[in-house]
Amino acid sequence: MADTMYDVAIIGGGPAGYTAAIRAGQYGLKVALIEKEPKLGGTCLHVGCIPTKSLLFNAEIYDYMKAAKEYGIEGLGDGKVNWQSVLDRKNGIIAKHVKGLDFLMRKNKVTVIAGWGKLTGPAKNGVFMIAVEGKGPTSVQAKNVMLATGSDAKMLPGLKADDTILTNVEILSLGQIPKSLAIIGAGAVGVEFGSIYRSFGSEISIIEFLPRVVPMEDEDVSRELARAFKKRGIDINVGAKVEKVEKTKTGAKVTFTASDGKTVVKEAEKVLVAVGRAPRTENIGLETTKIKPERGFIQVNEWMQTEEPGIYAIGDIVAGLPQLAHSGAMAGIVVAAKIAGQYARPIRRERVPACTYTEPQIGSVGLTEAAAREKGYTVKVGKFPFSANSKASIVNSHEGFIKVVADAKYGEILGVHIIGPQATELIAEAVTALELEATVEEMMFTIHAHPTLSEAMLDGFGAVEGMAINV
Repeated sequence: MADTMYDVAIIGGGPAGYTAAIRAGQYGLKVALIEKEPKLGGTCLHVGCIPTKSLLFNAEIYDYMKAAKEYGIEGLGDGKVNWQSVLDRKNGIIAKHVKGLDFLMRKNKVTVIAGWGKLTGPAKNGVFMIAVEGKGPTSVQAKNVMLATGSDAKMLPGLKADDTILTNVEILSLGQIPKSLAIIGAGAVGVEFGSIYRSFGSEISIIEFLPRVVPMEDEDVSRELARAFKKRGIDINVGAKVEKVEKTKTGAKVTFTASDGKTVVKEAEKVLVAVGRAPRTENIGLETTKIKPERGFIQVNEWMQTEEPGIYAIGDIVAGLPQLAHSGAMAGIVVAAKIAGQYARPIRRERVPACTYTEPQIGSVGLTEAAAREKGYTVKVGKFPFSANSKASIVNSHEGFIKVVADAKYGEILGVHIIGPQATELIAEAVTALELEATVEEMMFTIHAHPTLSEAMLDGFGAVEGMAINV
């Protein structure tokens, strides 16, 4: 196998890597996928997106069951969570999709190689030699290389993950629901776990250094999520600087300086550290090439090409690309097409949707209102509340709104920001609108079925011109 010549070798079998491998295989390329873990899927499938969303769905069902009488369903009694069954269902979903990936590799004639892949230098006579530390071949030859090595959860200085101080990995396999949970960081990971465990009865405290929760979202969305979380009994602390985290007999305590300068101590059974993710680019041989990472991230051009000809980077390790499974996957699709000489177009950062699966959900794409103004646009904004949408009333989820940011001169849609029911599904329409460079006027005359949540999008676009029907 070491003598086999591959058109492309991909290091890393997460969403970016396996998607690239499948698409390259569909183009008829000879593909090697090198993965250090015994199973494909990466962080997303095993300790990220998929298991987290499984727990969120369980939490949503539990919330509905607690309000069963409101829906005319009686006789359920006081519901009790069988936590082991919740975990078993999550693990079953993971196992199913691992098998699915194995099938897709065979279907697309991708050679999966177990081991740690490492660059050994530039291409010689158009061929890269990749060293592989593992049970398989000791080296792989390829004409092109994709780096898709992913990321790891960051940890605060001086702390180490264990059964009390948790990252996304440990919190997904807790043996029981914690009575209390302090969460450091109010990005997507922090607020999602806060939402999950609050539904299951935990006391939640969120501690965020920046001035608002989900700080990458539009400011109106941040305010709405904070309001909804406080309504759910979640303790929110923003503008808070963590000074130390200490173990106690019953768990841990977090000491932080609040926004007013006062010292605050929060005690909890568990502490989740959710302060971002670090690119996994150490010990993969970058030093043997022209690639010079910055803070671990790799610079690429619009086609994901690195400074070393023939070596591409995709996924969480790419500087300036959101650390999201879908952006990494699309980067892999782009590179596979480019290598195969097929049609492709570059990823545009402002057209990558962001989704946060809290209750209420958040979905956004494009420029926030503040960012649009900073770029010099004359901005028109439309806002439509879900409280005025009939389907939202039917599903008893009428918190939140749709906010559309548009260019006042030409009517071009610059950004859409949703917080409310099924926001993570609804955002796809907005992504399509941005990709097709649709105007507000065009979307105002796009028929949406009634009654649907997506119909709120029609009113959101109409709201830009002050012409929403249902308010």
